[in-house]
Amino acid sequence: MTGIPQRVRIVEAGPRDGLQNESAMVPVETKVALIEKLAAAGLRDIEAGSFVSARRVPQMADTKRVLAHLRPPPHVHLSALIPNMRGLEEALACGMRGVAIFAAASESFSKENIGCSITESLTRYAPVVEAAVGAGLAVRGYISCALGCPYEGEVAPRAVATLARDLAALGCSEISLGDTIGVGAPLQARRLVEKVGRDIPMAQIAVHFHDSYGQALANIFACVEMGVGIVDASVAGLGGCPFAPGASGNVATEDVVYMLEHSGIETGVDLAALIDAGSFICESLGRETQSRVARASLLQREKRRRA
Repeated sequence: MTGIPQRVRIVEAGPRDGLQNESAMVPVETKVALIEKLAAAGLRDIEAGSFVSARRVPQMADTKRVLAHLRPPPHVHLSALIPNMRGLEEALACGMRGVAIFAAASESFSKENIGCSITESLTRYAPVVEAAVGAGLAVRGYISCALGCPYEGEVAPRAVATLARDLAALGCSEISLGDTIGVGAPLQARRLVEKVGRDIPMAQIAVHFHDSYGQALANIFACVEMGVGIVDASVAGLGGCPFAPGASGNVATEDVVYMLEHSGIETGVDLAALIDAGSFICESLGRETQSRVARASLLQREKRRRA
């Protein structure tokens, strides 16, 4: 255990992981505006989209068009998810500074999600990561089902740690541990980070929690107490996984920022501006925010307006 970090870096997954599960197509201009609002709120790491099969994830088919409209300031790092060399080539053509690959800690989910075994996925990714690193891109490795699989149930922490080590050996500078179906609890999350931290540096570990059972914030704080300084979240709690039955939305970025800032941990994010960004995308989607912090804050704003 390295102690609670003074600052936590938020990786905003809303424009990718948040919107990929939407049934209705979100217009390019709406995605662009959302990313611009998130950057204006102080988020410096934003997943802008993905270069995956348009047939399997149609909501991400316009990523190239979205990126063409964006002119982020130098301090804002945009990234995209890629499945293969073709995805990398598209990311490079769009001037991306970072990409992410995705593997799974369970064989069943790996085969369902990317159509191959875990070992085969690593073999496929090896040349992709090598080429990305050679081109000067930062590469992040996602591990799905780190705390449970919709097909196999419980996943052994040792299996996650081994995969994390293998992804780091390929050249991934950051490994995000994903509770894809949101079944984990704080002590489980703590033990997982402890196990993974024996194989790769704590500074390389990120956590990505879905909130299916309402445990995401508690899980995040348990991991932050272990020294984790990178947390994934999605504005307004948007998201889910199209290939994981039962996966609900990600933990809301607004709730994560509130929890960390009120615990004395810096995020560099303007909460009021972030709530506005969440309100914008929720209004565009015709739904209510899943962020408790946003709902409470918006209610207080309305009370003050009427006073």
